[in-house]
Amino acid sequence: MSVEVTKLPSGLTVITDDMPHLETASLGVWTGVGGRDEKADEHGMSHLLEHMAFKGTVTRTSREIVEEIEAVGGDLNAATSSETTAYYARVLKADVPLALDVLSDILANPTFETDELEREKGVIVQEIGAAMDTPDDAVFEYLSELAYPDQPMGRSLLGTPETLKSFTREKLRGYLTTHYHGPDMVVAAAGAVNHKRVVAEAAERFAGFAATETPKPVPASFGKGGSRVVHRDLEQVHLTLALEGLPQNDPGLFSLQVFTNLLGGGMSSRLFQEVREKRGLCYSIYAFHQPYSDTGFFSLYTGTDPSDAPEMMEVVVDEMNSAVETLSEAEVARAKAQMKAGLLMALESCSARAEQMARQIMVYGRPLSVEEMIARIDNVSVDSARDAARGLLGRSRPAIVALGSGRGLERAVTFAEGLSQPKARVLLH
Repeated sequence: MSVEVTKLPSGLTVITDDMPHLETASLGVWTGVGGRDEKADEHGMSHLLEHMAFKGTVTRTSREIVEEIEAVGGDLNAATSSETTAYYARVLKADVPLALDVLSDILANPTFETDELEREKGVIVQEIGAAMDTPDDAVFEYLSELAYPDQPMGRSLLGTPETLKSFTREKLRGYLTTHYHGPDMVVAAAGAVNHKRVVAEAAERFAGFAATETPKPVPASFGKGGSRVVHRDLEQVHLTLALEGLPQNDPGLFSLQVFTNLLGGGMSSRLFQEVREKRGLCYSIYAFHQPYSDTGFFSLYTGTDPSDAPEMMEVVVDEMNSAVETLSEAEVARAKAQMKAGLLMALESCSARAEQMARQIMVYGRPLSVEEMIARIDNVSVDSARDAARGLLGRSRPAIVALGSGRGLERAVTFAEGLSQPKARVLLH
């Protein structure tokens, strides 16, 4: 890899990977601010700010922003998460300076015109409605609230119609000034890029951002677990379960990721094979683990017929408890191979590579070599995966949400509440 890193006087980090076989480049600005940084009266501000960045600057109208990029065949987009907000572009190599100019312009010089602001609030209110009309989106909103109660980590990134209504251009500008500082920003570029040129462009265009660090968010606290049944007239029941996972820098993270993959990470996983292939109880079932700076979120999702919900959850709980003690060398090897393949495949995409580098800077403060990442995966053993699984089941009570209709929801939830409690589960039979 030809990775180069430069930290500017403002504290902003520039990281690039020149991929000489490409004629295109992917680049973006990643900021260490997201939904969890919001106060109660700022709920949804990070996401709205991301939308408003494209709605006009002192030098470009909203239409000119997209037309300039698309006129050279490029594309522009953005994304908000709990801990980061990203603004990125994909262009031909000759247009990297243009992309950097546009990306810096939308962050350094937004106008937040009142008419545009009101329109975008309406767009997000529709987005909220669409999310709640989509069961497999809505059920995770409920699950996050249950897993992280009464704190920013458990709130929807979209905000609410009420909080959105209260946002003004002055509040948006204040939030931008408070949270977008050089030390918490990364400019990452991969593909047909020249490091020195990207550094020079970034140094000039992002010089106005404060060189001080931004306020730290309130520490996240996984709740006491429990369950929630949301009755809605649907064809399927949507079942989710969450446990407290591990943060990004925990030594056991890769072992937990391996366990998660072999449990529900692909078509060869235990849950897919047992629940779908053997029993035909569902179309979709998967597990994932999302690490954050100070917590981790392990979750499992499946959708099934209401009459099958109790059996489904009983099988899921049995498989999870069984896997802790019976996972095999072959399963661990397969999960590790999947992780390594995903890592190496990301190196072939300049977009995935730019995002990967930006996240490494934000998590570790430096880029990780391929050899180092592969070594971390290779160091996972059957014993360490089992230890990670035991820790997962013992760290917290499960948070469970069932969304749908039918008599089986409460019984399914009861089975899920018996996770890692074999005696309690036996009493249900």
